[in-house]
Amino acid sequence: MKNKAILFAALLCFALSLIHQKSFALGFEAGVGYWGQKPSGTLAYNPVSSSDKLDIEEDLNYDKEYRPFARVKIELPLTLPNIYLMATPMKFEETGSKDADFTFGDITLNGSQPFDAMLRLDHYDVALYYPIPMLKTASLGKFNVEFGINARIIDLEAEVSGSQAVTGTSVTESKKFTIPVPMIYAGVQIKPFDKFSIEAEGRGIAYHSNHYYDLIGRVKIKPVWPLFIAGGYRHEDIKIDVSDVEASVKFSGPFVEAGVEF
Repeated sequence: MKNKAILFAALLCFALSLIHQKSFALGFEAGVGYWGQKPSGTLAYNPVSSSDKLDIEEDLNYDKEYRPFARVKIELPLTLPNIYLMATPMKFEETGSKDADFTFGDITLNGSQPFDAMLRLDHYDVALYYPIPMLKTASLGKFNVEFGINARIIDLEAEVSGSQAVTGTSVTESKKFTIPVPMIYAGVQIKPFDKFSIEAEGRGIAYHSNHYYDLIGRVKIKPVWPLFIAGGYRHEDIKIDVSDVEASVKFSGPFVEAGVEF
């Protein structure tokens, strides 16, 4: 996680350095906010049967968590791709219980006894994109559509601690991995008034039986230049089978945001 944060910070510093070259950067936007992440779905590590799948809400007792996020957009001349950086931390920790014994990795736990479960799913995005040529100019700045590619770095850690099913001794099993996920990026901005805009953006990929979709809707108000405040809704839908981890989870909820744009 530390290395990914350093990488994101380095990319952010590079992006910020571009805005100092006024003849080079054409636009800049940066925002920070809080997202209410409501989880649902199932998670399993090296499952033997369907009973090894842990229900996020019923077995793990995970509930909504409010986590910060940050994003930066840099608009460059037409010949160069624009840059979009985003960091989204996620972490859930609770004491759970299950009606039956279950296997998690190399251990089998007594489900009737309370167990501690932690899931961290931090992710970092780097997108390169272009707007549809002349659309923003032709609409007098009121409408823009952009497309590109997005690299999402997923930093996952899952850990379960509890009583072993046979001996009753305390055991702990965990799994960590970091993977890059290539995605398609698309964004739309509608600006009927100078100080008001409606925005939508999506990132996604589907392959074999896996998929990963991240959808964001945002309403933005600019009370005083260059400041903006925004509110919206974000929904992530993830189905993966990677490194013996099988997850079919969703994270949804509203967010608030503030930042600068010029």
